This record gives sequence, C-alpha cells and structure tokens, in this order.
Amino acid sequence: MSLIRIGTTYIPVSNVELSCEWYVGKLGAECSYRDSDKAILNFANQSFFLVRSMNNQSSNFIDCYGKEHFSITIEVDGLSALEMIHKIFKDKEIRVGEIENRGHSGRNFVFYDLDGNKFDVWSELSPTYKEKYKGDE
Repeated sequence: MSLIRIGTTYIPVSNVELSCEWYVGKLGAECSYRDSDKAILNFANQSFFLVRSMNNQSSNFIDCYGKEHFSITIEVDGLSALEMIHKIFKDKEIRVGEIENRGHSGRNFVFYDLDGNKFDVWSELSPTYKEKYKGDE
C-alpha cells in the first residue's frame, strides 16, 4: 500500500462564481460543478475545489525568510512553453511575476488569482511524468 496521487487541491476564494469564471476564462479550466459554496474545476491534470472562505484567506504562507510562498507548482514542457504561457497570462491581464532563474534546472514564474492565491509555473516536467505520459516523442 502506498499513496498514489494527489486527487484534489482546495483553494480558498471569496466569491465562488467570480473565481470559477476567472479560472475557466483565464486558465482554461473546466468547471464540472458549482454552487454558492464551492466549485469543482479540472485543469493541469488535477481536480481543484474552489471553496468559499472567510475574507483575506489564501493558500499562501510565509517561509522562514519572511517571504510569501506558493503552495502549488504547475509544470510545463520546456522553456519555450513557459515563455509562451507567461506571455499569454500577461495578455489575459493575469498578475504575473517575471521569469526567474532560481539556481536549479529550468525557469519559473509566479501568478496570482483574484484572491491573491499564488501559484508557481516551472519549465520542467518531472521525469516520472515524462516517462509515464509523454513517452519517446
């Protein structure tokens, strides 16, 4: 017995309807369910629940250096894909950070949703994902 995969990630939002529309319109998520308290979205090969929360909540946390940190990194396939998505997000007026070199392989940038939930995008697919789903392209 072992843990196999993360099935759902919960994201706090102040307005489920507006947030659902934002994720669908800006990120291309598919909404499979929505009521006044939650929405179920599917994108990036995962299920995300937008959960109506108290004011000023986010999934971010403060790290040991006092910097706000994201809790999710979304992978893309290569630097050119990262650069293209960064441009698309900017064109869609999503709040994005600059593309960064963090001293490890690949490059990253962060973006934020309507409630300030911070997400990371990384230019490298994990080796296990590549092997299992991408094959020898």
